[in-house]
Amino acid sequence: MAQAKKAGLPKDLIERAIARGKGVSLSGDPLQTLTVEAMLPASVSTIIECQTDNKKRTLEDLRLLVKEAGGMVTPTSHLFDRRGHINLASEHELEEEKVMDQVLEAGAVDMDIGEDKKSLSVYTEPNETASIAHSLSSSLNLTRESSEIVWVARPDSVINMEVVDEERRQALHEVR
Repeated sequence: MAQAKKAGLPKDLIERAIARGKGVSLSGDPLQTLTVEAMLPASVSTIIECQTDNKKRTLEDLRLLVKEAGGMVTPTSHLFDRRGHINLASEHELEEEKVMDQVLEAGAVDMDIGEDKKSLSVYTEPNETASIAHSLSSSLNLTRESSEIVWVARPDSVINMEVVDEERRQALHEVR
């Protein structure tokens, strides 16, 4: 809240954000969660999640946006896994072996140390995100930058776009 005030955000905007964070609209009505799965151009699968006070209106708005972008609403969740994602930071360089031992012991699914060796990205089961974030920040003396539940593309559904672009170029040359 202090950062929002420092950034100069209006008080009513801050209050609306707090209300939405609590799961209620400004009128006091509970917000509903809406999930839309879509396939966008170039076979890009997406899952759109949002909270709304008017599910029907929001669903129609999202369908229209997907259609205008050249996509179609269709099931795509089978191409993703639901995971907890935690970003942690350190003031010193992280030792990969020590970190990996702690991450596995905490029960995480996957991890990645940043190129600067001072940041750590951890994937967990969704229901274990908060406890693993707390455990790792304590045991490794790290600062938690963020933690959230995300959709992660399954490895077998990810394609290398450079290969796809090369195939498209070759197909174009064959047509000539």
